[in-house]
Amino acid sequence: MQPRRIRALAGAFRRSPLLIAFALGSLLVGLTPWLGVASTGPGGHRPTPPPPSAPFDQQTAQQSPHHGVAPANAMEPTAPVLDRTGWTATASDEETVRENGRAANVLDGNTATLWHSRWSGTPAPLPHSITIDMHRTTVVSALVYRPRTDKANGRVGEYGISVSADGRNWGSPVATGTLADDAGAKTLGFAPQGARFVRLTAVTEAGNRGPWSSAAELDLLGDPGTPAATVDLPRTGWTATASDEETARENGRAANVLDGDAATLWHSRWSGTPAPLPHSITIDMHRTTAVSALVYQPRKDSPNGRAGTYTITTSSNGTTFGAPVSSGTWRDDDTVKTATFTRTDNTRYIRLTVTREAGNRGPWTSAAEIRLSGPAGPAVHGSWSRITGFPLVPVATAVLPGDKLLAWSAYAVDRFGGSNGYTQTAILDLKTGKVTQRRIDNTGHDMFCPGIAMLADGRVLVTGGSNAEKASVYDPATDAWSESTSMNIARGYQAMTLLSTGEAFVLGGSWSGATGDKAGEVWSPDTRTWRKLPGVLAAPALTADPAGAYRADNHMWLYATSGGKVLQLGPSKQMNWITTGGNGSITSAGTRADSPDAMTGNAVAYDIGKLLTLGGSPAYEKTPATRRAYTVSIDGNRVQAARTGDMGHARAFGNSVVLPDGKVAVFGGQAYPVPFSDATSVLTPELWDPATGRFTPLATMAIPRNYHSVANLLPDGRIFSGGGGLCGDCATNHADGAVFTPPYLLNADGSPKPRPVITGGVPPQAAAGTSLTVGTEGPVASFVLMRASAATHSTDNDQRRVPLVSTAAGTGTYTVSIPADKGVVLPGTYMLFALDAQGVPSIARFLTVS
Repeated sequence: MQPRRIRALAGAFRRSPLLIAFALGSLLVGLTPWLGVASTGPGGHRPTPPPPSAPFDQQTAQQSPHHGVAPANAMEPTAPVLDRTGWTATASDEETVRENGRAANVLDGNTATLWHSRWSGTPAPLPHSITIDMHRTTVVSALVYRPRTDKANGRVGEYGISVSADGRNWGSPVATGTLADDAGAKTLGFAPQGARFVRLTAVTEAGNRGPWSSAAELDLLGDPGTPAATVDLPRTGWTATASDEETARENGRAANVLDGDAATLWHSRWSGTPAPLPHSITIDMHRTTAVSALVYQPRKDSPNGRAGTYTITTSSNGTTFGAPVSSGTWRDDDTVKTATFTRTDNTRYIRLTVTREAGNRGPWTSAAEIRLSGPAGPAVHGSWSRITGFPLVPVATAVLPGDKLLAWSAYAVDRFGGSNGYTQTAILDLKTGKVTQRRIDNTGHDMFCPGIAMLADGRVLVTGGSNAEKASVYDPATDAWSESTSMNIARGYQAMTLLSTGEAFVLGGSWSGATGDKAGEVWSPDTRTWRKLPGVLAAPALTADPAGAYRADNHMWLYATSGGKVLQLGPSKQMNWITTGGNGSITSAGTRADSPDAMTGNAVAYDIGKLLTLGGSPAYEKTPATRRAYTVSIDGNRVQAARTGDMGHARAFGNSVVLPDGKVAVFGGQAYPVPFSDATSVLTPELWDPATGRFTPLATMAIPRNYHSVANLLPDGRIFSGGGGLCGDCATNHADGAVFTPPYLLNADGSPKPRPVITGGVPPQAAAGTSLTVGTEGPVASFVLMRASAATHSTDNDQRRVPLVSTAAGTGTYTVSIPADKGVVLPGTYMLFALDAQGVPSIARFLTVS
């Protein structure tokens, strides 16, 4: 193994110490601040955005093989470093005989002094813990761990983080993971929450050098702008009043913050003699409700009046308001801001008081919209697990038998560029939660930005990317990577799918290799070679991206059908039928109803011959995303598209996952897509129901999942969501993930629902067209096959849901029929779920359908 050239981080956010020192702002960090905007009155002028730059990935490839290029806002930490004045630290044990290794040293601002576990005499055994007492309750979202700088001994390896309000009751860890064995600062994130005590527990020493732990400095990060597990509260019946409002020169009434129209706004009185700061606006919900956060949307037409320094108080009667539940300073930009409360409050009135205008432009305050969030109900909105730290940013993932998740990034764990010939990989054991890391050199393949296809025998085919012509195969049965024959055409950002014939099809991919018409080709599992398809040109499937072919042929949505055919249903607004026999062919299948191009959106096969497409934007970046969703139905050669219900949030760079019950969950994304930025992040997942065509909100995410994020259905019916970033020394690297439990698995109190149990009758392999005699523990209503899938760059062409015909064959026994059409049940590895009458799924059994 060659020495690593960069640091691996296992926390929720990746930042350098210098950046942490200047951390400010909320989780929804703004776009690069616009300069030169000034005004003497509240109207002001609409700011002019900066000139467009070259696409970020292209910049990276041209400028440097080792450093990503990120927008300015990606370099700024997204949560403030908390003031350590008055804090104290204690430890499970500390060295005081042979050195000054007291716990207090982690708070003295001197990296040359450190806490060290007791090592003189008989060393104290692992685990070791150190606890920070802030002596006040505040919202905290991450712990920053700085290892000692003089030597390696005592660096923390496996870790856990716990929080407490009183120092006695700790509960389960809020984050776990494994840190790299290096001297770099590590930021270990978790779901933001109010706490007084934060505890870091070292389970292992990073290099297994001995039973000790050490730390030079510890910091905590504050409110990044989203509380744990909340949902928007319905505003029906609410009213708003303000300390003052402008009614003479404009309609600046307080009620405008509740009308759902961002173009109307509340404005403090500015005509005549302006009302001086502070200004306040009070929301009356007309009912007592649990509230956890306030969401503030600034005006869009001018910077004047943006809220800067603020406090939020609550009241049960509208007269007596208590101590602030949140306070801070928002950035001077137009992005939506969230203020997380230090505690959930059952209240009726919420008051936002602004004491300073964000840009000090004048004595005024404005707001376009104000929303409130409350705790999520598990049975309605689902719930999130703790954050799991990865030793890399999981840019690509594949679900494996044996409850494993394969992940990889690029030549480095937190950046990409060049053609280095090796890839950083990791495997998450879903049973234990532990992550192991390995660098893959033997295939000579940097697998960043690849095409992926899950093969008929359960192996994973990975093509192109940074090493654009290469192809590699991972075999989960042997945990081994091998090299395959290179493609005829060098590609990156290409699309792949397995065919009904068992071959693998690839199309597009101008991100890497020469730009141009990246025609289709097919890989044979028998010969491990590629054959060209000169009749399958990429041109008919291009979007009208202003960057040209470099972006126009990226991340295509492919759905394989019978006879080796493929429907290309996006992201171009034109859909196309593709044949793969002989020279192949590509012909129009019509347009996707009234949908425009939808790059970095995605498509999900939720039933046989039925797909849902979601989100995206007309260009790869810097164009507004859409809320639109469409269904696409296939009947023979006939393709019909129709608009279904819109999402609650516009999103590009999101990820979608079909569930065993046929509903589709969508995670993350941005309202205005910018690679590597966390600005305009959508933190509310949504669930689409095919029975109603409607989307409903799910419990909010703790960490943004945008460009380079993934999501996968797991064999227990839950969903992994992780990644984002890979831009080197930036603040938007998210080397972590979390598991979402959908509402179908939870009771109202958050306890797990009883689940069906498959007891037997599922062989390792079965042929298409055969029947299984499946045993269950009690009655079940239905069975479904869910294809094991692989995700990268918002695209997962491998996932598909195949409902099965089943009949009762006795008590706890069912005859389950696998479709004979390999265009319906593509060859490959599937998860077989049993569902009860309420749609609750069992834990799946894996089988390979041939």
